[in-house]
Amino acid sequence: MHRRQVLALGAAAAAASIAGSARAQGKMIPIKVGVPNAATDVGYFVAHAKGWFKEEGLDVSFIPFPSAARMITPLATGELQVGAGGPSAGLYNAINRGMDIRIVADKSKNVVNRGSQKLLVRKALIDSGRVKQLSDIKGLRFGNGAPGSSASSVIYKVLQRAGLQITDIDEVSMGFPEQVQALASGSIDIAMPPDPATTIAIERGIAVSILNGWDVYPVHQVAVTLYGGRFATENPDAARRFMRAFLKGVRYHNDALNEKGEFSGAKGDEVVKILTEYGPWKDPKVYRSFILAFCDPEGELHMESLQEDIEIFQRLKLLEKPVDIRKVVDRTFLDWALKELGPYKKAG
Repeated sequence: MHRRQVLALGAAAAAASIAGSARAQGKMIPIKVGVPNAATDVGYFVAHAKGWFKEEGLDVSFIPFPSAARMITPLATGELQVGAGGPSAGLYNAINRGMDIRIVADKSKNVVNRGSQKLLVRKALIDSGRVKQLSDIKGLRFGNGAPGSSASSVIYKVLQRAGLQITDIDEVSMGFPEQVQALASGSIDIAMPPDPATTIAIERGIAVSILNGWDVYPVHQVAVTLYGGRFATENPDAARRFMRAFLKGVRYHNDALNEKGEFSGAKGDEVVKILTEYGPWKDPKVYRSFILAFCDPEGELHMESLQEDIEIFQRLKLLEKPVDIRKVVDRTFLDWALKELGPYKKAG
């Protein structure tokens, strides 16, 4: 038997032993995960659907939030153990005030040709000639998950390119799926929701994309995995095992993508089915209609992007005091999981 097969069998046996022990003792650990209901929640969804959280003795449930900014208090109080979404000014302010919340791993990055954000403009404004060029977004209503969210740093860069200030638009807070409805009704004019919301708005003729997020931000750490401090300190073993299962989910969905980032083959069909079951959009064609943003199979964070967001939040006067990103990121759980799983090698 090849060494790789021996290692795989050993890892499977260990996982089964952990799960069997937890079930035998009736001590499946409940884990509540806050999610923004975006396609890039795929790593958590796949790990749940494949039973990998259960194998780790974890009873995981998903709680939808309009943005990660709304998860801050539940993470700090222990109502949520894990959060998923954009690192916001509100998160950094909460940490500076003493709330123990940690960035522990990647969730998704927008990179050139693999980005989930586009600047959407309500189609009626394009058709009427109200918006002909980027600078014409002045005075429009911008739908955002929350003030100071990761989309805020992108729109800041968009406005810079247009020669405008953040005060030149009117910001309205709402969840990502709701942004499509708001564009349709005319209650907002522009938005930058992650896919599949963006693609749905375009395909339904509700909005037109006039700029890609990567045009102004070539590598953007748009979303991260967060641990509440109580979870990390009171049950570090469960926190490590959650990370291992999550990375398995991320790696599995990366195996389901072709070189263009499109779902393909039997694994692609399986992952699309999982997204359709777990996500807010119930048509599998939706998840095949766009290129999924990059979810790092090693869970690595782009620290430079996180730092640049902090600097933008400072310019926007959204931060109460300076933030040291090195004190916000805790790699303990990721490093353990990477050691357990080894480096990622794309499966055929």
